[in-house]
Amino acid sequence: MKKITNNQYNDLVNEKTPGSSLISKSLKAFVTGGLICTVAQIIFNLMLSIGLDEKTVSSFTSISMVFLGALFTGLGLYNKMAKFGGAGTLVPITGFANAVVSPALEFKSEGYILGLGAKMFIIAGPVLVYGVTASIVCGLLVILSRMVF
Repeated sequence: MKKITNNQYNDLVNEKTPGSSLISKSLKAFVTGGLICTVAQIIFNLMLSIGLDEKTVSSFTSISMVFLGALFTGLGLYNKMAKFGGAGTLVPITGFANAVVSPALEFKSEGYILGLGAKMFIIAGPVLVYGVTASIVCGLLVILSRMVF
């Protein structure tokens, strides 16, 4: 077996490592996230056009996008979008649905309680905990500021 130097090894690794274009990845993420947000805007505009109030339409749009994210994850389409669009699929609300549904699908074979129920929020759980905690702290700060001032 032929011995190679560290420099030769590094050259070999660089030669075999596939190149990645930051610009290409950024553009794909932008387009993917933009398309997801465009679908949400279309739903929003359609619901407004039938005469619903803006608060109801906002709630309906959010619920629809979470549903679509979960549906696409269950059908295996969300992972294909994520392979193409990278972080563009993480930012919208559909990324949250994917973060909840993916572990649930992965662990469903372990049963509904110990698999699906226990593992469903393994990824999204910390986000929920810190989000709720931050909102409580902010609420307390607002209450204290109103009491003091």
